[in-house]
Amino acid sequence: MSLSFNPVASSRADRARRADWRRTAARFWGQSRPHLLMLLPIAFALIALSLVGMALRFEAANATIRALKENHDVAVAIDSPPEILLARIEFLLGHDRVDEIQPYVEALDKTGSDALKAIAHYDFANGRLRQAFELLTQGKLDAAGPFVVLSRQEYRRALALAPGDWDAKFNLDVASRLIRDFPAFRRTIGDAVKTDRKKIWTDIPGKPEGLP
Repeated sequence: MSLSFNPVASSRADRARRADWRRTAARFWGQSRPHLLMLLPIAFALIALSLVGMALRFEAANATIRALKENHDVAVAIDSPPEILLARIEFLLGHDRVDEIQPYVEALDKTGSDALKAIAHYDFANGRLRQAFELLTQGKLDAAGPFVVLSRQEYRRALALAPGDWDAKFNLDVASRLIRDFPAFRRTIGDAVKTDRKKIWTDIPGKPEGLP
């Protein structure tokens, strides 16, 4: 017995299946439409609330940044957005509170863009170099050495993130020249400070209690 294929019968079967599917879809839509129409206002309300929440967060962040730039000492949480962390870093730098910057730089490194991280490390390096210059003007060469090394570390981190930053290159060269020009500075290998850790903490203003 031979089998034969009837294209006409197959086409009719396909049309019948499509018709059944359309009827099923139409019946489902007819039954679900009232419920879906009831849910639409709720969905729109949730979207609107989400947008309002985002707008409020943006406004709060902008208000904090404005306050810091206007010289108000606003407390900033470590888990704040990167832009707020950078504003806090710049505020602390402007008030010679360099030793408070480290936690904010570390937090920004985890969430910020390369551009923001480069700025943070550059600012931190400037603060460390400024500390070194202040000690140099007081004739405290041994105390200034570690701050010069710390500034070089931060300039190099900034340049790793923004290789074309001419200011960071120039300041790194200045810090490197200080090491060569003042033989009283203890020599370093790479970026490691070769000095007594206890003496470093003693020389840093506002040293943390219990360390090392």
